[in-house]
Amino acid sequence: MTGQIEQARNAAVRGDHPTALALLREVESSTELDRDGLTLLAEVAYAAGHLETTFDAWERVHALGLRQQDPVAAATGAARIAMHLLMDTGLLAPVRVWVKRAERLLEGHGTTPVHATLAIAHGYERLLSGDVSAARELSRRAIEVGTEHEVPASVALGQVMEARSTLFGRDLPRGLELLDESATVVLLDGLDPLSAGLVYCELVCAWQGLAQYDRAEELTEAMERWSRDHRALGSVHGRCRVHRAEMLRLRGPLPDAEDEALAACEELRPYLRREFGWPLTELGTIRLQRGDLDGAEEVLLEAHRAGWEPQPGLALLRLAQGQVDVAVATIRDALDHPRNVPSKELPPCNDLRRAPLLAAQVEIGVAAGRVDEAAAAAAEFERIAWAFQSRALQARAAFGRGLIALATDDAATARRQLKRAVDGHHDLAMPYETARARAALARAYRTGGDHHLAALEIDAAAEIFLRIGVEPGLHLGDGLATAVPVPEVSRDAAPSTGEAAHRPSDPCERAGSLDGRCNNRVRAEGDHWSLTFAGETVRLRDLKGLRYLARLLAEPGREFHVLDLVTAEEGGPARTGASAEAAGEGGPEAATTSDLGVGPLLDEQAKAAFRRRITEVEEDRDEAQAAGDVERTASAELERDFLLRELSRAVGIGGRDRPAGAAAERARVSVTRAVRYALQRVGEHHPPLGAHLDHAVRTGTYTSYAPDPASPIDWEVSTGRTTPT
Repeated sequence: MTGQIEQARNAAVRGDHPTALALLREVESSTELDRDGLTLLAEVAYAAGHLETTFDAWERVHALGLRQQDPVAAATGAARIAMHLLMDTGLLAPVRVWVKRAERLLEGHGTTPVHATLAIAHGYERLLSGDVSAARELSRRAIEVGTEHEVPASVALGQVMEARSTLFGRDLPRGLELLDESATVVLLDGLDPLSAGLVYCELVCAWQGLAQYDRAEELTEAMERWSRDHRALGSVHGRCRVHRAEMLRLRGPLPDAEDEALAACEELRPYLRREFGWPLTELGTIRLQRGDLDGAEEVLLEAHRAGWEPQPGLALLRLAQGQVDVAVATIRDALDHPRNVPSKELPPCNDLRRAPLLAAQVEIGVAAGRVDEAAAAAAEFERIAWAFQSRALQARAAFGRGLIALATDDAATARRQLKRAVDGHHDLAMPYETARARAALARAYRTGGDHHLAALEIDAAAEIFLRIGVEPGLHLGDGLATAVPVPEVSRDAAPSTGEAAHRPSDPCERAGSLDGRCNNRVRAEGDHWSLTFAGETVRLRDLKGLRYLARLLAEPGREFHVLDLVTAEEGGPARTGASAEAAGEGGPEAATTSDLGVGPLLDEQAKAAFRRRITEVEEDRDEAQAAGDVERTASAELERDFLLRELSRAVGIGGRDRPAGAAAERARVSVTRAVRYALQRVGEHHPPLGAHLDHAVRTGTYTSYAPDPASPIDWEVSTGRTTPT
């Protein structure tokens, strides 16, 4: 057994965590692991994406310490449980319970390295609960004890926590100074990969929260370089992807931002609980900006079901869908009744968290004709922008003021404010926001009769949207009629140039057909596909996405559930070497579906863990009630309700397991990515067909080919399979 444990340890050092986990489970089948073995099990299980196994292993370390009457060892297990609960679950009541258990065990033992870990866990719990003064005190204790006992991870995280709590306490100059100092910590030796990744993540979150995007981008790039040289453990790599998606959303191109967000969702799904709503909301925001309203709604509602606050994205989505009254009520409720979902990725419920909600309320209020409400929101937003010295927020404030001036027919003020918004966003290299401000400035010019200047701004905005992969018409509307015509842009890839000629929307019109129908064919030819459309034929190497498209084209209008598409595809012939080569190892089609078998939402270990978490939350709630702490009691009740909902989703009537929705989500991501890559390839080789499919193919949990009923198109589909398509 000792030999297998050593093999597992060596596999972990190599980064082969699945092998290490399998070896340790084999050992466990015949004997109990000791404390060192359980510690190794906890670490490799976390790295391999088995969060509940990690919790179980640390709980066994805690129980073993109690049995052996070793309070420090028992407290170590408790402290590590608290840290993992803090990092990945978004549940603060169980964090408090395990911190108190560890503190009771350590009474009378002086300071130990465990005290430093506990100070981090307790400090972040206080920070996420909004008690910034207590968080600042605990951060200093973590630094002091971590320095004394040579625990570099606690020192590093303590420094970042001190900087963030100082910022949230409104001491901006000192907070920024501490944040700069803490950025040097990750360059020091001695930090383990998990701790180094967490420090990077915390720093990026801090600068993002302040809307200091230059610094956030700089650290995101540093984090990416670090990730290439180190094996980022657990959720760290996925968190890095979300930050990368955030920066791509700000800088462009947006198709790349969506790809990063999709990949982040895949990587973070095994780890995060309520906080999984964070990458989902980022994905929804990107899709909303790209005009994919159905896709945005799908993931924003999923974020809401996960217990996250998907605002202001959901309110802005309702506005884009024309549900103006719903948008007004939704954003007002988000501001009046904030949901303080604990997350290290977001600031506590203070002005910085209100800022994006207020910015959305300005836009929604103007659209709804509620100018007074919009003006009040703009005034509060502007105060926050200047209080935190954020140039990005100040530019956004000018944009809001410009919209209000437009709504009140004050063209001179609108031009002045919107020019400030254009210049501010341009200087900060925020092309999407720059283009929106230019479009609004064009309206101001038109209002004043300056049509030539309006056309210049529309042209500039259209060029920017094209460059970052957004169809200009989605944001410019009839403003395009005042400018030089612009080409359509693919939903999935920005064209390499803006010189593509405008084409009629009806492909058969281009082919010269009089009855709206023409000979359109999709045919499998060995390792290639032949595609004929509008009188033009191209051949493409085999791609999984092309096989999905063939099924869709064979039955126009039919909505295929993604699991049906995946099941049918996996039942087909194996891909040839040439096919695999066409996709490329690790390329756009690398997301596999081999693990898509539908199983229970929660296995027995996970269900037992959920029940233990519920008991811990109730313990914290009862203690809060006895102390008369109304806010903490309410917080615990919300966490208990969340856990009960999750457990009830997984367990049906009579205790039967419900099938895993995660399988459908993984299939949706895999199918969407494959189809969109195929559309991109088609568009590169056959632009008319690419443009047609781009508008007619709908992706999501249900995927379909739905051409315009007014211009029906017939397809001849041959997949080369003996079974019906």
